[in-house]
Amino acid sequence: MNRAVQTAEEEGVDHIVFELNTPGGRVDAAGEIARTVRESSIPTTAYVVEEAMSAGAYIALNADEILMAPSTRMGSAQVIDGSGNAADDKAQSAWLANMRAAAELRDRDPIYALAMADPRIDLPELGAEEGELLTLTASEAISVNYAEAIADSRDDVLAYLNLEGATIQEFEVSLAEQIARFVTSPIVIPILLSIGSLGLILELYSPGFGIPGIMGISSLLLFFYGHLVAGFAGFEGLILFVVGAALLVLEVFSPSFGIFGALGLGAIIGSLVMSSFDTTVILYSVLIAGVISLVAFFTVMKYVDRIGPMKKMILQDATSTELGYVSNEHRVELVGLTGQTLTVLRPSGTALIGDERLDVVSEGGYIEQGKKVKVISAVGSRIVVRVESAE
Repeated sequence: MNRAVQTAEEEGVDHIVFELNTPGGRVDAAGEIARTVRESSIPTTAYVVEEAMSAGAYIALNADEILMAPSTRMGSAQVIDGSGNAADDKAQSAWLANMRAAAELRDRDPIYALAMADPRIDLPELGAEEGELLTLTASEAISVNYAEAIADSRDDVLAYLNLEGATIQEFEVSLAEQIARFVTSPIVIPILLSIGSLGLILELYSPGFGIPGIMGISSLLLFFYGHLVAGFAGFEGLILFVVGAALLVLEVFSPSFGIFGALGLGAIIGSLVMSSFDTTVILYSVLIAGVISLVAFFTVMKYVDRIGPMKKMILQDATSTELGYVSNEHRVELVGLTGQTLTVLRPSGTALIGDERLDVVSEGGYIEQGKKVKVISAVGSRIVVRVESAE
């Protein structure tokens, strides 16, 4: 919508016609669209081609004129919450004020706009007795001055506007905007964040860079891409996320007693909130993603040895150059032995201790590949090493 209006203003078009066919939508999104319509410097007409229910009615009321096709409807605009029930009094009061203001903006009687959103208003002559929300047909809308005319087609719309023969330029939702609409859905957001966080967590426990990391980064990029295209986010949110991720990596490589970790986590959550259209939705999404990621992570780590393809993605307990896999349980005999790192330890990785390739963890820092290390503890399957200092 913003793109279409901006382009129209830049090209100096004579009139903008918005074709409406919607059962409604989010209040915040309706507010943004209505503001775009209301603040347009070009005359606007809302053309209801099938229905303009709920938020659609509010958007239509912000246009300079309303035309309706035969057998179309407009109204039933009460605010409801996520469970389908009427929203709280605070939300209802704000929405009723918006409906009243939209009607008064075009010198329409606000009682009908209020009746669309408030079931306490009694209008039996229009089929909206107390307890019912008002929905206007095309003819009813004309009778109460909520529509200027009935138009069977676009040609009728152009005729009413005295624009016969005008050059028509259509704007439809682009592929990028369709993707943005999908990934900014309250249902899709927690899924993307879950895949993103789980993928990055698994990547820290995997040798090299593989599928978990690619999936994690791709999911998070989709999140930010969608919110950037939709206009909810700016690049500052993405930059803050990168800073937060860098702080978490720094915490892994250079433990700071949780300082870097806490700052990084706070920066990441802050970036998600900054990039979201609804703080409540994003906080719930972060909570859901956190729970799903932790449960999935521990499930994968527990059963990874039973899943063939996952054996290649996650580090195993130990391998022997001659016998294959061996258990690390109670390997106290390893304490004091030295070996060489076969991969980078960040802090986990693989080292050759004796003739065994073992999964090890550094004492608390980053150790490069090919460094001489010494086993300082072996508790259960956790083998801790430190760099062996040159004598």
